[in-house]
Amino acid sequence: MIRKIHKKYKHYKKVLVNDKLPHLCYRSSRLSSLYYFLFDHSFDREHQAVLSGKIKHIRESKNTEGNYFLLVRNIHRIEKGLLMRPQRPVFAKDYIKETIDNFLNLYDRNQLETNPQMKWFRDVLSDYFAKAATDPFVQTQYQRYLQKVNAPVEVLEAEPVKSVPYRRLDTHKSSITFDEFYKLTRHRRSVRWFLDKPVERERIDKAVLAANQSPSACNRQPFEFHIFDDPEMVKKLIDFPMGTRGYGHSIPVFVVLVGNLDAYYNERDRHVIYIDASLASMSFMLALETMGISSVSINWPDIEEREFKMESFLKLQKHQRPLMCMGIGYPDPDGMVAFSEKRSLNQIRIYNR
Repeated sequence: MIRKIHKKYKHYKKVLVNDKLPHLCYRSSRLSSLYYFLFDHSFDREHQAVLSGKIKHIRESKNTEGNYFLLVRNIHRIEKGLLMRPQRPVFAKDYIKETIDNFLNLYDRNQLETNPQMKWFRDVLSDYFAKAATDPFVQTQYQRYLQKVNAPVEVLEAEPVKSVPYRRLDTHKSSITFDEFYKLTRHRRSVRWFLDKPVERERIDKAVLAANQSPSACNRQPFEFHIFDDPEMVKKLIDFPMGTRGYGHSIPVFVVLVGNLDAYYNERDRHVIYIDASLASMSFMLALETMGISSVSINWPDIEEREFKMESFLKLQKHQRPLMCMGIGYPDPDGMVAFSEKRSLNQIRIYNR
């Protein structure tokens, strides 16, 4: 009798939480928040990750180690000011001190060759100060900048190649036609059958370099490619996401894209990790195809048990989130791929409305 009552209670509770209450709460943002606070904890991990990233971003912005993501963002903001038409004689005054604070903590001239962003930081700031240092406040920041760089802007201006805004030239234009590019996009399909053949890391790294050229909000690139080509590690990872049953054993290289929420100081940007990583992953897959390497995108479900397993395996911090998985390898020519007809142009394209 007690068991029957308990069973009925669980049934009605499930109906209430999964059906009745959502219909009651969805019309109000406050009630929706209350629903997820009291009855459904699906977003708990995201809340913690966003807040952890925010706190880490703020702390690094104020300590002596410096905040790399903040410096990247501000240098990009200055770049945009340098390419504006007309260019304002003085700009970026509200964040130039913050920028120099972090530049002084992070700039390392010994990394100019190994980390091209170091040269970018320096060159953009030198270009900025050459044009805006007449302002007394900006001049003060310029003097601080000189203490670190130890080279006046005139010296840097004379360098043959500078990492500053430039005019795109036709001589640098790719020779790939639309027809060839479209052919590549149609040839790329999710491949689930791979040859038992190792994939050269040099080729994978080339594809990552191509992915790195993808657009990213304020150039922050808040993602990492975690690549596994050790068979034993791949074997463990295969079952972490859903949807690999039946073909997972064929995957020779497993990739996990991870997003870093410490790239942001505000909750408004919490979804940018997904956007930027998606842009990069598409370039990554297309680049692989040009080298004869195929891929399969594997959805990452936001399920607590699986999130915990991935977090433990990758040793992620609380502000880091798995975004998607991917299997890559040389395709088995005898393996079939799904036709997967795409939606028509008229279904996905809307002009002016």
